[in-house]
Amino acid sequence: MYKSSNWASDQLHPSHPESRITMATNSTNSNVVHRSNVQGSHSNPSPRENGSVRQDANHIEEAQQLARHVERMKAEVTEQVMAQMSEVLEKAFTDSLQSLSQSIYSGTDPTHSHANANVRRHRMEDGKVFVARQSILDELFEISHIRTIYHMFIAALFLFIISTLTVDYIDQGRLVLEFDLFFYAFGQLGTVIWAWTIMFAYTLLVLYYILSQWGHLYHHSQWKMTVSVTSAVALLMAQIGMLGYFPVHVVLLYQLPPASCIIVILEQIRFLMKSYSFIRETVVMVLRAKPEKGNAFRFPTLSSYLYFLFCPTLIYRETYPRNPYIRWNYVRMNFAKIFGCLFYLYFILVRLCIPVFMNDKNLPFSTRTLVLAMFHSTLPGMLMLLLVFFAFLHCWLNAFAEIMRFADRMFYKDWWNSTSFANYYRTWNIVVHDWLYYYAYRDFLWLSGHRFRSVATLSVFAVSAFVHEYAITMSFGFFYPVMFCLFAVIGVVFNFTLNDKLQSPVWNIIMWICLFIGQGVQVCLYCLEWYAQVHCPRTGTSFWEFITPRSWTCSYK
Repeated sequence: MYKSSNWASDQLHPSHPESRITMATNSTNSNVVHRSNVQGSHSNPSPRENGSVRQDANHIEEAQQLARHVERMKAEVTEQVMAQMSEVLEKAFTDSLQSLSQSIYSGTDPTHSHANANVRRHRMEDGKVFVARQSILDELFEISHIRTIYHMFIAALFLFIISTLTVDYIDQGRLVLEFDLFFYAFGQLGTVIWAWTIMFAYTLLVLYYILSQWGHLYHHSQWKMTVSVTSAVALLMAQIGMLGYFPVHVVLLYQLPPASCIIVILEQIRFLMKSYSFIRETVVMVLRAKPEKGNAFRFPTLSSYLYFLFCPTLIYRETYPRNPYIRWNYVRMNFAKIFGCLFYLYFILVRLCIPVFMNDKNLPFSTRTLVLAMFHSTLPGMLMLLLVFFAFLHCWLNAFAEIMRFADRMFYKDWWNSTSFANYYRTWNIVVHDWLYYYAYRDFLWLSGHRFRSVATLSVFAVSAFVHEYAITMSFGFFYPVMFCLFAVIGVVFNFTLNDKLQSPVWNIIMWICLFIGQGVQVCLYCLEWYAQVHCPRTGTSFWEFITPRSWTCSYK
């Protein structure tokens, strides 16, 4: 506060440049007005006086321009100072929250050794700090103008329903509202449930047992290297078998439909990321701990690990900030919104995508048809992106956070205001971004001695692109690396060219244009490949036939 007051007083001091400009402007305006009044008192001005009037008019115009320039300078300086003050306050707030989190949420028992407390404190300072806060959309929905935009999307859903019913009534003479696509996409849910149960049981019990046994033996055995290598090999083989081979085997053996398949694959990825975080944090804790004689090493409890497997974060901590109670009405509303988004997605596919790409007449796609279909796909593609964001990153994660009383709800930031793709990638999905940042980017920098930052960034993009393409390939049952190219090639280029130095609102428009085009390309190419697989099925099982897109060779005859 004192700093702000001093800054304000400096602005008003006569020695300050802006104060001198302001006083000069006021002085010029008063002199010009005085001259105009004096000259106006003469009834017959001479040519010299006319010239003086014109000069005074020019002075008035210049003074007005100078005043406007000063006002713009004041606005820019004020904005810069406010931004700097905001950064300073945010840093101070974060530092205070770190110390507060260590004392409140660390779960440190005073009876434990001092070394274990230092290990936990060091990890909290270096890693992510969890703070009780709401999601941005929950805060924005308290504003009536933002709720109106949300209501507009609901009205569009009802328009989709009415248009579908109207077309069906005209074509078939009766009201038809079938959901065959839903029943197909979510088929074999029983297989999904028992496959998920096996993956969950392994991640909870087997992985925890191996790590806990290693943690206790490490500090009580003379053969620390032998114990560590044996435990690492056993854990690696178990991870490859249960979280690597098993879900892929289930998907391929039972030929799961797309939605059921994506559930199994996403849960496989989630269990892998959560188990890696638990292993990464626990191993560091065990290696740095130095328990005193007579005191057993305190390994993380099974209950804290179980809570971590269900709470909406990929960064393991023994404790998290918790809310005092559960708002069950909030949970019900979020699950209702998820079902609404699924219906929304269904009508988008039925009304905007399937009629364009089904190609019942087996007509070949010309270049003109392909380009028109690609631009036609921009709107449904963007709607799908917004639906996935709202249904999963907001409703699904907030629903489980409320059930688990998990208080840190920052699952995303205001990515829609981004003026650069670098900021968009950081703010779109905070949950995954934190995991990639702490366990891929920072660990790579640590291994390389804090060199090769560009290589670390490229490695993160490569991992993200591979995982996205793996999920798409397993879900659709064909290999078409559209997602990989968008992430690993175009995404990398945009990350380094459209960076944080670009702050103009124009770049926000450019970012949205690129998002529309990118989503249109994905929807168009994946739909074309899906129906090409239907019209021109594979005749062999060779590797090259599997990785070659059928839409490149299918003649639709």
